Amino acid sequence: MVTGCSSGFGEGAVKAFADKGYRVWGTMRDAEGRNSAKKAALEAYSSSISVIEMDVAEDVSVATGFARILNEGSVDILINNAGIMFLGITEAFSVAQAHEQMNSNYYGAIRTIQAVLPAMRKAGTGLIINCSSLVGRIAPPFFGTYTATKHVLEGYSQSLRYEVAPFGVDIAIVEPGPFGTGLLGAGKPPELADVLASYGELAGVPIAMGEGFAQMLQSEGAPDPQLVVDAYLALAEMPAGKRPTRTVAGITWGMDEINALTQPIQDRVLKEMQMDSIIGGVSA
Repeated sequence: MVTGCSSGFGEGAVKAFADKGYRVWGTMRDAEGRNSAKKAALEAYSSSISVIEMDVAEDVSVATGFARILNEGSVDILINNAGIMFLGITEAFSVAQAHEQMNSNYYGAIRTIQAVLPAMRKAGTGLIINCSSLVGRIAPPFFGTYTATKHVLEGYSQSLRYEVAPFGVDIAIVEPGPFGTGLLGAGKPPELADVLASYGELAGVPIAMGEGFAQMLQSEGAPDPQLVVDAYLALAEMPAGKRPTRTVAGITWGMDEINALTQPIQDRVLKEMQMDSIIGGVSA
């Protein structure tokens, strides 16, 4: 199951997994309205694909969607790919805007995970891939409210990985760099106009930066979103219990180096807490 399949990594993942012979469920918002053509195109691509309405930010929508999916059978692989991102002066985003991103990017993942994890634990097998970001481990300027959602998703995923490993379930994190998927263009500007005005000329920097990113990501040499899809596929086809905790895809900004340095320290916490013989999930 792949959330957020209307475009970008999610759309590519649904097609790629179907090509590999998987039965695939894709989810998107407004699947019967503004995204109905995208739903139809994906379902026409392969008889193995079904696309359903789901807004991961809403409890009822998630429950309704999973009731339909689980009526057909169990979910062996869940890919939490849906997400939203706002770029701008961090102080100028309202609490409501910060919550909107957190509700989709973090609470949304919790909702879908809790829908599938009991059955995975009972079956003794399963894989959950959470799509984070390079900015889930570092914090560049003007991404503050978005970065916060990915940092918390990383922490949640890391802890959960240890806890469910004894049940034969793997939790893996994919950390994409910047890609031309439309995520940037779908964001919202800061709501607190008075705060924004008080920043003077600096208030225009995020807009210029976003425009520069957009141009770079649409250029001929831009990283291909297929790199993230390939990371999803590679994790799915690895042996259970041997999957790395984190996989970087695309432009790295040194994140592969950070992970190589910090993951062994992070995993050492099990030994420090004298839990290494009780739970697992140390990165392969």
